[in-house]
Amino acid sequence: MAATINRYPFWKYLLIVAVIIAAFFYAAPNLYGDDAAVQIQGANSTVVDTNTLDTVKNALQQAGITYKDASFQHQTLLLRFDSTDIQLKAKEVIQQALGENYLVALNLASAMPNWLKAIGAVPMRLGLDLRGGVSFLLQVDVDSVIQQRVDGDLRGIGQALRDEHIRYTGISRQANNQVTLQFRTREALDDAYSYVNHRYTEFTWDKQNKGDTFILHGVLSPPALFQAKQDTLEQEMNTLRNRVNELGVSEATVQQQGEDRIAIDLPGIQDTAEAKNIIGKTATLEFHMVDVDHNAALAAQEGMAPPDTRLYTWQGQPILLKNQIVLRGSSIVTATSGFGEEGRPNVQVRLGGTGDSLFTKVTAESIGKPMAVLFVEVKPSSKIENGKTVITYQTERHIISVATIQNALGNSFQITGLNGQNEARTLALLLRAGALPATVAFLEERQVGPTLGEQNIHMGILSVKVGMGLVMVFMAFYYGVMGVLADIALVMNLILIVAVLSLLGATLTLPGIAGIVLTVGLAVDANVLIFERIREELRRGLGVQASIHAGYDRAFVTILDANITTLIVMMILFSLGSGVVKGLAITVTVGVITSMFTAIMGTRALVNLIYGRRSLKHISIGI
Repeated sequence: MAATINRYPFWKYLLIVAVIIAAFFYAAPNLYGDDAAVQIQGANSTVVDTNTLDTVKNALQQAGITYKDASFQHQTLLLRFDSTDIQLKAKEVIQQALGENYLVALNLASAMPNWLKAIGAVPMRLGLDLRGGVSFLLQVDVDSVIQQRVDGDLRGIGQALRDEHIRYTGISRQANNQVTLQFRTREALDDAYSYVNHRYTEFTWDKQNKGDTFILHGVLSPPALFQAKQDTLEQEMNTLRNRVNELGVSEATVQQQGEDRIAIDLPGIQDTAEAKNIIGKTATLEFHMVDVDHNAALAAQEGMAPPDTRLYTWQGQPILLKNQIVLRGSSIVTATSGFGEEGRPNVQVRLGGTGDSLFTKVTAESIGKPMAVLFVEVKPSSKIENGKTVITYQTERHIISVATIQNALGNSFQITGLNGQNEARTLALLLRAGALPATVAFLEERQVGPTLGEQNIHMGILSVKVGMGLVMVFMAFYYGVMGVLADIALVMNLILIVAVLSLLGATLTLPGIAGIVLTVGLAVDANVLIFERIREELRRGLGVQASIHAGYDRAFVTILDANITTLIVMMILFSLGSGVVKGLAITVTVGVITSMFTAIMGTRALVNLIYGRRSLKHISIGI
């Protein structure tokens, strides 16, 4: 009768076996490693097809470069090579052969067989410290966006007070996101205070009296200021993610760091100059009508532009543009580079945002008149003052196109007059990704080479092997056969961790590997509690089967409590920690959950198979 308490029903054994088999299959892709690869995508409307592959093959053959395999994946051509040295040479040859209509990027491609891909198995993604690549730390000029918002609110307040017939004598923006309104009478002050205090609740308002002048003072409240900064950073990160996607970088990480900084990790990227050029540009377009009523040459000689105009230079000649912005780049939803009828590079634009109705109206009223396209870019510069780095920003505007309006322009048109296909491609990329809402400056650039990444992987795997090896030797020596069973469960736990992380699409980093090593100790801790409980019951004179049952049954609550507290800590680390801490939290969380399955259910199944159907007087449970 006692032996029946340590028997599992058949379905439990079947479940355990099914989980272990599935874990083997979904962890297997990580055994095959990666191939050095070159990824080819169309930079605009260019299609990557078999003709592209033929061109690449001929170019590589002429250069004496051989490749392992070529395949099409999601409108992308991927070529695999035997080493990173060959990969670097092949990239230069391919880029030269295909020209600027294609994005040619370095990448790493999994070498796992197709049958694993067919069942949805994928390897774990490797972080920057393991795969190599580049990491940027960007400073975001959030304050300028806040100032622009306060300026907009200031104009809105002034217009609203005029609409309400509340007279004021002055309105201005002060430092530290403050606004000041002046009135002649207390009645006007009270009316304005009542109105803005109800309509503009994001400001904290205060009435002051200085002699015959009545002043209404408002300052952006801390919660509103915090929310405005967060909104700016979220918009910034979304735009940066779009630009990273345009670069064709997979597994990239864009995340906030502190109040006004953004960290970007680009695994596998080795061309840092191109990445910085695309990511950091705070650029957009402005469409202005050309002022044909005034003499631009005369204005240039006098050094003064007429009212509501600004003086520029186009093709070496002065030109006057009206200040009114007919269309902003934010209204552009898609942009692709190509060639016009004359074979010159252009950018084909489609509108879909606000402002296109004004654009259509102005162009309809200005047929036969010239319109200019301004490229507006904000460039940061840094200098050392009093031992601190001070970042300043300078806005540069230059005309990229002047064309005569032939007919009313709708939501689709072309930008011409560009200096080469490279400028057209970059402009189209920036317009597709969107303009950054705030200027960014590169504070830090950290590059991790593929060789260092391989060394980190080697040392990480070695730490897991050494940690597991020492634990397994100790368990086998101290707990005998029961310790060996715990070692088998420990190996199963490691396979389960790798399989779950692979299925989740988690990114493995060095802290993640440290988390796996930590879970090795946590996993055997459960078995230690169980085995010590079994020993205690045996010392009390309880039978073998009853001791085994009591050991697993009574230790379960203690194990559950300990793991729940660990999971709570990991949840806090994940929600509040940075990317490095999150990697540790994810692996430990997965490890704790899988260890509950292997250390309790897994070892119990093995113990039941070995001892459950036998009448025993003693068991091998160590010294």
